[in-house]
Amino acid sequence: MAPIMAGKSKPKNRNTDGEMTFLQHLEELRWHIIRALVAVVAGAIVAFVFKNIIFDHIILAPNNPDFITNRLLCRLADLVHVPVLCINQDPVELISIKMSGQFTTHINISLVAGLILAFPYVFWEFWSFFRPALYEKERKYARGAVTMASLLFLTGVLFGYFIITPLSINFLGTYRVSDVVTNQINVTSYIGSVTSVALSAGVTFELPIVVFFLSRIGVVTPEFMRKYRRHAIVVVLVVAAVITPPDVFSLILVTIPLLLLYEVSIFIAARVIKQREAADAEEAAAEAAAEAAAGTKSAGKGRNDPEDPERTDDQGRQPGGTDEPAANLQ
Repeated sequence: MAPIMAGKSKPKNRNTDGEMTFLQHLEELRWHIIRALVAVVAGAIVAFVFKNIIFDHIILAPNNPDFITNRLLCRLADLVHVPVLCINQDPVELISIKMSGQFTTHINISLVAGLILAFPYVFWEFWSFFRPALYEKERKYARGAVTMASLLFLTGVLFGYFIITPLSINFLGTYRVSDVVTNQINVTSYIGSVTSVALSAGVTFELPIVVFFLSRIGVVTPEFMRKYRRHAIVVVLVVAAVITPPDVFSLILVTIPLLLLYEVSIFIAARVIKQREAADAEEAAAEAAAEAAAGTKSAGKGRNDPEDPERTDDQGRQPGGTDEPAANLQ
C-alpha cells in the first residue's frame, strides 16, 4: 500500500495539455530568484571578508593622487599645458558622523560588491527562466546573450569607476558656493556617489542587449533608430549630464561612449532584422516546397489508384460501357 499511496500523492508538474500552470511558473521563478540571491550573498560575504581590498584599493582609491586616472590626467595636463586637467591632488577628507556608520557602510558596500561579482550568474538564472518560452531559432540568435550582457555591464562599471568617478570626486568634492563654507564629506555620501555612478554606467552600457531583444520582437527597427538619431543625441546628453558632474569635459568624455553604444545598437538592430528576414524567407521557401511535393504526390496517387472512379485507363472501363471503343465494335 505504501508505494500506491506514494504514487497517488506525487504532485503533477504539468496540466493535461503538457504545459506548466501559472502557479508552477511562479514556483519556478521563485527558485531562480532564490539561487540568484544566494549567489549575491556569497559574493557579499567574500567582499565583507576582504575589507581592506574593497575599501583601500577600490572604493577610496579614486580619491588618491596615485590613482591611475589621476596620474594619467596630470601627465596629459603637462603635455597640453592645461593645469585644470590635473585632478584630485588634494584628497577629500572623509568623516563618519554616526557610531554605526562605518559598519553599516561596510555591509552596504559588501552587498553592492556581491551584486557586481554575481551579476553573470544572476543574469544567467533569469535567462534560464525565460529561455524555454523562446522558439528554437530565437534561442539560436540569442546564444551568447549572457556573456555579452555580463561583459557590457562590467565594461560600463569599469568606465564609470575609472573615468566618471574621479571627475565626480574632483568636481563635487572641491565645489564651494562660498569660501566661508568648508566641505566635510560624510563617508556614506562619498561611497554612495561612487557606487551609484559605477552601477548607472553599467546599466547604461546594456543598451545593445536591450535593442537586440526589442529588435527580435519587432518593437525597434534600424530605420526607426536612424530617423530619431538627433533625438537620441539629446537624450544621451541628458543622461550624461545626470550621471556626471556639471562640467563640459566630463560631459564630452561620457557622451562619446554612449553615442558609440547607440551606433552599435543600430548595427545590431539591422543585423537582427536581416537575420529574421532571411529566416522567414527560408521558412516560406521550405513550406512552399513541402506544399508542392504534397500536391505532386496527391496528383500521382489520383492517376494510379485502382479504386479511382475517374481514371482513364483501360482497366477502369466496364464491359458494357458506352465509351468510344465499344461503339466502334457495334
